[in-house]
Amino acid sequence: MNHYETVFILNPVLSEDQIKETVKKFEDFLVSNGAKMISKENWGLKKLAYPIQHKKSGFYHLFEFTVPGEVITPYELTFRRDERVMRYLTVKLDKHAIAWAEKRRNRNKENA
Repeated sequence: MNHYETVFILNPVLSEDQIKETVKKFEDFLVSNGAKMISKENWGLKKLAYPIQHKKSGFYHLFEFTVPGEVITPYELTFRRDERVMRYLTVKLDKHAIAWAEKRRNRNKENA
């Protein structure tokens, strides 16, 4: 089981229900393929550094999970096929990144 983190940006014209449905779709895909969800974060609507598809903002979400490596290719394929996703990035975490992610989660819990 490898440790991964995915950040994805959803189209800003989506309704709240469409956003929840899209996030659940990707989470269900991971769980059905044997992933263990460690953390989910909704970063909300953020301004983009540069326009993407003529949009200047997007809804950011972060998933942190462990999953066998062969699941990542079909997982990213679902991102490419979904027109609601503007950008995504999946990164395999090493021991230092895992420690940093844990600190970030703890800091977010304290601030909540």
